[in-house]
Amino acid sequence: MIDEVTIDKVYLAQGPTDLRKSIDGLAAIVQETFELNPFSHCLFVFCNRSRDKLKILQWDHNGFWLHYRRLERGTFQWPSGNNAIPMA
Repeated sequence: MIDEVTIDKVYLAQGPTDLRKSIDGLAAIVQETFELNPFSHCLFVFCNRSRDKLKILQWDHNGFWLHYRRLERGTFQWPSGNNAIPMA
């Protein structure tokens, strides 16, 4: 479960991400591409090319949570680019 008390920041991965990636693949993107620590108390949010699916990577004490959301209709508004942007 997402516990807002332990969340420091939320990062959005700009542009599309291949959501066939699982926890290890998404953690590698966070660490290697964005140069951030996937084990921090942050949420890392990824969106697919058609903008109808999200994955959220979260570290919690001794393991990762991988949250998944799929829209039946409509799309998410999503920033373009290749960086991670922190949300307030």
